[in-house]
Formats: sequence, structure tokens, C-alpha cells
Amino acid sequence: MLRPAATQYLVDRPVYSEDRFAEEHQKIERKHKTLLNHVKEYFTCDAKRAKKGALSLLPIVGWLRIYRLKEWLLSDIVSGVSTGLVAVLQGLAYSLLASLPPWYGLFTAFFPVIIYFFLGTSRHISVGAFPVLCLMIGSVVTRLVPDEGPPANITGFEGLTRDEQRVVVAASVTFLMGIMQLAMGVLQVGFIVMYLSDTLVSGFTTAAAVHILVSQLKFVLGLVVPGLSGPLALIYTLEKIFVQITKTNICDLVTSLVIMVVVFIVKEVNDRFKAKLPVPIPIEVIMTVIACGISYAFNFKEKFNVDVVGHIPKGYESPLAPNIQIFQQTAMEAFPMAIVGFAVAFSVAKVYSVKHDYIIDGNQELIAFGVSNMFGAAFKAFASSTALSRSAVQESTGGKTQVAGILSALIVMIVTLAIGFLLEPLPKSVLGAVVIVNLKGMLMQVRDVPYLWKKDRPDCVVWVVTCLAAILLGLDLGLAVGLGVELLAVVFRTQFPRCSVLANIHGTDIYKDRKDYFSIYEPEGVKIFRIPSPIFFANIEFFRGKLVEAVGFNPLRILRKRNKAMRKIRKLLKTADLQMTPKGFLTTSSGPIDESEDESNMEDLDLPIDFKDLPIQVNWNSELPANICVPRVDIHSLVLDFSAVSFLDISALKGLKVALKEFIRIDVDIYIVACDVYILEKLHDCQFFDDEVQSSMFFLTLHDAMLHIREKYPALLEKHSVPAKVVTTATVHYNNQSNEGGHLRSRDITSFEPETKF
Repeated sequence: MLRPAATQYLVDRPVYSEDRFAEEHQKIERKHKTLLNHVKEYFTCDAKRAKKGALSLLPIVGWLRIYRLKEWLLSDIVSGVSTGLVAVLQGLAYSLLASLPPWYGLFTAFFPVIIYFFLGTSRHISVGAFPVLCLMIGSVVTRLVPDEGPPANITGFEGLTRDEQRVVVAASVTFLMGIMQLAMGVLQVGFIVMYLSDTLVSGFTTAAAVHILVSQLKFVLGLVVPGLSGPLALIYTLEKIFVQITKTNICDLVTSLVIMVVVFIVKEVNDRFKAKLPVPIPIEVIMTVIACGISYAFNFKEKFNVDVVGHIPKGYESPLAPNIQIFQQTAMEAFPMAIVGFAVAFSVAKVYSVKHDYIIDGNQELIAFGVSNMFGAAFKAFASSTALSRSAVQESTGGKTQVAGILSALIVMIVTLAIGFLLEPLPKSVLGAVVIVNLKGMLMQVRDVPYLWKKDRPDCVVWVVTCLAAILLGLDLGLAVGLGVELLAVVFRTQFPRCSVLANIHGTDIYKDRKDYFSIYEPEGVKIFRIPSPIFFANIEFFRGKLVEAVGFNPLRILRKRNKAMRKIRKLLKTADLQMTPKGFLTTSSGPIDESEDESNMEDLDLPIDFKDLPIQVNWNSELPANICVPRVDIHSLVLDFSAVSFLDISALKGLKVALKEFIRIDVDIYIVACDVYILEKLHDCQFFDDEVQSSMFFLTLHDAMLHIREKYPALLEKHSVPAKVVTTATVHYNNQSNEGGHLRSRDITSFEPETKF
């Protein structure tokens, strides 16, 4: 029978050091696998593993076996049709970002989807064009094939039009991006996406939204502005736009404003009433059809000089081999594209996998997107990932599996093969307006900045620097800068952690920062120091500095002064200026010790104090003979809380050992508590222990060490004791130990419980 939870618990056990606990409790000997074992295991193959590998490479087999035909098929059909219509529109619109003819966006909405249907592990994301990737593709395309001037000197460009050259560049970069994603998936490095924090991605996508907004202004205003790339390209683009602002096409501007207002309002209605609407209103599709009809009826192209989509070829083009020379010139841009494309798709997929309770595999997703992009690039599609808005349509309209995705590809294929000509009168300003109005979510991420500034300023710095760098330097360099700042923030957090001095919460075995609580128990002569981070080469000196600051003195300086004092005492004894008596030293004459006296053999001053020539041991905290002055040391025990120390490197081991020896040599007992077992093993393996630094200083818990100190120094701890009774929710009683003794510090407060007495 289970009893209700008690408000008190009793613990009756011995005080455990690590050595005593190891003696009394036998540990299971585990054999750790070597690198060779892991390699052998990785390349070992049997029937079970082969079957598991085949299923992991073809996730479709897993979810097709549980497909509920009667329950899911209709939902997938509705979702597929809705997503397909949106995919057609976004494919046309996002092609403008990639500086390619609009119909190539239809290829991107078709070919990668087919491969992902078989290889992908997410059942809900919609694969296709992603605006940030399109913009990154566009920057490479305009760099190699600019709007003005000759293209780059690349073999294979001969005899091709400018659009055809751009298609070759986009397809080759996409193929290279796919190779990188496939390689990362095969090498099982899907974890790399973890280095892109939510803060970094938020700042980066906000900057990308600004770039997208500026890039679409030329379509909204009906201006001819050449595509630019590289650092400060956004500034130069704005300059060219404002120089031509008087040439704005009013028809394009009015059409764009009407589209943006209507789409924005209806999207807000969709969000507000999404629980009541069976499916979201496909307002982008509706407005596109209306704009297309009006443009055809009133002949916008001829009458108002409006730039339209124009001729859309029927069918698909022949496959294209990637250009190796373009690989060489775009490798640096392709890698961040591969990372960004996967990171965005994986984060969206993870959201839906948690919502619908299934598992996604990051490495398999890399393989799926890698093969999808390689296959798509062979058929002149550009880089694919996923767009949150399109995936939201697929999920919110009832999509259950990637059957909805393959049906959306079927809708795109129908448009490409049969009815694409109906979209020829569509103004490009409409596509630009649709792109801009869909940037709302990314642009509104700027609201994260005040929140981050209040809650986590290093994260806020990462967001702001990433965003500004991506805006000013370009998306590829901005991502690199943001990643560097993010890693620096992590290094600074671990290099300069918030160390603290702990004190006992009176009447408990709980120890907290002494600055945070009113009534605390601090035993006389004991300091408890906590470092909440790993200790490694970059922060070992910071650790030692904070430790010196916490205890209030430099142990090496004290040691040197004591050794200098011993030299002075021996010298005075030798010259008979100081004599030994049964009660101690008797001074005949001398002055205060000279700091600069006897500077020879300075290395000896760092060695342990040698009392072998003296019949008695010097009490350094008492009055010394011959007016010798040595600073007092008011603590006898120093406890280091290692509960938050996850690892130590070799440099830290050496620095820690030197620091411990400095305290031990001035008669300060050292205790290290709550040390991780693997760190202890490493200390033993690295011969950390010797005659001075011994394993007996390690204790299982902080309270074990404190009780051991109480037992070792009972007189000192009881000297300033103040009996106290504190109301607590958990009272811990240890065998033959009381909670009295030590020094109880209380601050001026008015919120003590009535039962508490001092």
C-alpha cells in the first residue's frame, strides 16, 4: 500500500568519502568499447541489420504498412490538391528570387517531391522551393551570370542564352548541394544542425526576409533593376531602386497593393477562425486567378507595359549534366545552402513529428534531401527544402502522409503539361506581392529582440549580429558570422561562468549561494566554492582567480611569505637573536621582516614549509617572534563543489593540481565533492594523486564533506555556535550528528515564519 508523500524524510547512513564508498559498495565492472570495436560493429552485417538498414533507407515501407486507406485517403486527396495549388503559385513566385524563368519553379515543386516520397521520414512537410534558399541560389546565379556585362568564363556557356546559362548555374549548384547533403547523411553527421540555434536561425531568416523584400520591390514597382550579389548588395539595390523611383509603373504598384491587402486580410481571417474553417481559404490562388483573368482581359502587357510571366513551355526538358567548373566556383556557397536547407526542413519536420507522435531520422532526412536535390538538378530544378506556409497547408487540410505530397506533385505536373498557358498573362508584380505578404512571419521575428535582451543578452547579441551581418554582408557570409558569434557566446559562457560561495540552509542538508538567502549557516573556517561549468584550458586561470577571490587571499603569496619567515627565523636562531624556550620563541632583538630580503633560490619559496630543523611547529596565526609579519589565514577547510563540472582536460588537471597544492602547503584542507565518476577515473589514469594530493579528499556529497569537517574540527565549529530552530519542509538527521554549531548569519528581514526562533 502506498503512503501519501511525507513532508519529512530521515536518512541514517555513514559519512562517505569516495574511497570509503568504493570499499563498501562493489561496482560493476563494465568494458568500454574501443574505437576498433565501434568500427567492427559498424561494418558488421547480418540479416536483421540488413533488414533494418533497408527499412531505414526506404521509410515508405514503414508507413505504407500502417496506412489506413478508408480513413486517410480522402484527407490526403484534399490536402494534396490544396497543397498542389499553393505549390504551383509559390514555385512561380520563388523562381523570381532565384533569378530564373518562372516555370523552373514548377520543376522544383515536382521532381524533388517524388524522391522524398520514397526516402523521407516526415509525413507532413511539403517539399519544394524555400524563399531563403531561392535567394541564396539567386545570389550565385547573378554573380556568375550578371544582368549587365559578360558571364563568367565557364566552359559550356557557349551558344546559350542568358536564361539558359543561369539554369545551368542553378542546376549545378543544386546538384553540388545535394552531394554535400547526401555525404553528410551517409557519414551520419545530421547532428551538425544542432549548432544552428533557434536564435541564430531566427536572426538569419529575418535578414533573409529583408533581402527577399528588397529583391521583390523591382517587380512591385515595375522597375528594371539588375540583380546584385556580395557584401552591401542590398544597399546598392536600394540605391538603384530609389534612383528610378519616378519611373514606377502605377499599374504594377496598384495591382501589388490590392493583392497584398486582400491576401493579408484573408490570411488573418484564416488564422483567427482556423478552428471553424474546414480548410484555409486559398486566397493566394484565388487572387492569382483573378489577377491573371483581369490582366488577360485588359491586356496589361500591351496597354500598361506590365511585365508578365510570358510563355510557359509545355512538358519537361531533357536532363542536364552538372558543370564541374561551376562546382569549383560555387563550393563555398553550396555548403551553407546545404546546411540551411536541411536545418529549416528538419526543424519543421520535427514540429509535426512531435504533434503527430512519430519519429524522424535526421541522417535519413539528409539522404532524402540530398538525393532529391541531385535528382531535381538533373531535370533543371533548383534547390529544394520546405516552406512553413506550404507545409502548414498540407497539415492543416488533413494531410496524413506523403501521399498528399505526391498528389500535390501530380497537380503541378498537370499545370506543367496541360494548363500552364493559362498563367502566361499573370503579372510578375502579383507574384512579387504574394512573396512579400508571405514574409510576415519571418519579419515579425524582430519582436524576439526585446524579449531576448531582457532574458538572455548573449542570445540577443547572437540574433542582432547574425541579422545585421546577413543583411549587410550577404546570407552566406552572414551565416558564417552568426555561427562564429554563437560559438564565441558558448565559449564565453563556459570560460567565464558564474562562480559562487555556498552556505548551508539552516536545518537542512541543502547548500545554496550565500548571496541569495536570508538565513544561512556558515561554519567558522570553512569555504564552499562552486564552479558551474567544465574546467578546461581556457578557463582554468579564471577558476583559480575566482577561487582566490572567494577565500580572500592568494595561497601562493602566503606560502612564499611563510617560507621567507622561516628563513628569517632560522637566520635569527643561527645568530642567537632568537632563542628557543619551552613556551616558544624568545626574541632578543630584531626588526620587521624585509620583503626584499634574501631573494636567492626563489623557487624554494614555492615548496612545502620545512620544519625539520625546529623542535616546535610554528603557529602562523599567532604572534610571531622578531616582529615577523605573515598574513593570517582564517580558513582551515576549502570545499570545492564539482557537481556541475562535466569534464577536465589535461591543462586543467595540471592547473587544478598546482592550485590544490598551494592551499595544502599552507595547511588548508581541501575537499572535492560530487565529482563525476568518469572525471575520477581520468584523475587516476593521469597520475593526479601523490603524497600531497590524495584521493581521500573526494567525498560523495557536499554534506558528507561538511560532516567530516565537523568531526575533524569539533572545537572550532562549536566555538561560535548559536542554537537555532528553523521550520523546514524536509529535516535530515544523520547518525550521531546534530544541526547545531557553526555560525548562523541572519539578515534583516520581516518575512520569517512565526515558529522560527533564534
